[in-house]
Amino acid sequence: MTVRAKFQCNSINKSPDNSSAVVNLMAITTGSTENEAWSKYTPSGQLQMVISNPAAFEQFEQGKEYFIDIQPAQ
Repeated sequence: MTVRAKFQCNSINKSPDNSSAVVNLMAITTGSTENEAWSKYTPSGQLQMVISNPAAFEQFEQGKEYFIDIQPAQ
């Protein structure tokens, strides 16, 4: 089973030398039928990642929405 959630990037805090960043995302639970459907039984959530790959953390933009798919690892 896979759970798909929608999160919004609330902040990106880069290290002084730009070698890493802390990316904070919060669950989006309102605003559309899609958002309300996934969050009916999981009404809140947050994700914080410390990313040490500049190419990876540059993919995030503050205020932008992202899907996160969660499934068992095989």
